[in-house]
Amino acid sequence: VKAAGALVMSSATSVAEARWLEQHGCDVIIAQGWEAGGHRGTYLRNPYEAMTGTFALTRLIVRAVKIPVVAAGGIMDGAGIAAVLALGAQAAQMGTAFIPCKESGAPIVHKQRVLAAREDTTLVTEKFSGKPARGLANRYMREMNESNAPQLAFPAQNALTGALRAAAGKAGNPDFVSMWAGQAAALGQDMPARALTARLVSEAQALLLQFTQK
Repeated sequence: VKAAGALVMSSATSVAEARWLEQHGCDVIIAQGWEAGGHRGTYLRNPYEAMTGTFALTRLIVRAVKIPVVAAGGIMDGAGIAAVLALGAQAAQMGTAFIPCKESGAPIVHKQRVLAAREDTTLVTEKFSGKPARGLANRYMREMNESNAPQLAFPAQNALTGALRAAAGKAGNPDFVSMWAGQAAALGQDMPARALTARLVSEAQALLLQFTQK
């Protein structure tokens, strides 16, 4: 990939993973905290043993490696961007913030649920795909988690539930859709991607300017 002239970026959910990536020639490390929505890129340890939050993980990785670090997980506004930049990250990676945008390919019910989210709306489940992923809590997640129902290994479980998720999405039924979202989904905003990006940049710049003037 690097021989083709591409920039290699990879996620790390622990300092050990970040160091491994640096040693193996990665150009940029994405510090992916436990708050992140969807599946996280844990690969050197059990995902449930790599649960460091975004802010702590970002600072630890920045101090452990010499290559640029991007922070990801639970960042939804300019304040979050400014915070991770202050911790030493070169940038912030955001996903959930853009789900409600009209340009997003997420099902309508997913967009609506992000905008209706509260601070305690997300859960982590393996029952949709076979590996841990954070999403907006619904009937499927709660009942499958509570029953400790058996599951296939990833990605077989993901294929098994695919038809159910697709049908529920088309029907607008939130009970059986994997609505991946980070912990700060409650900060979601309904606006086009361009306008949201402009707002995020403006908010972050204003806060960073405020910090430097003090």
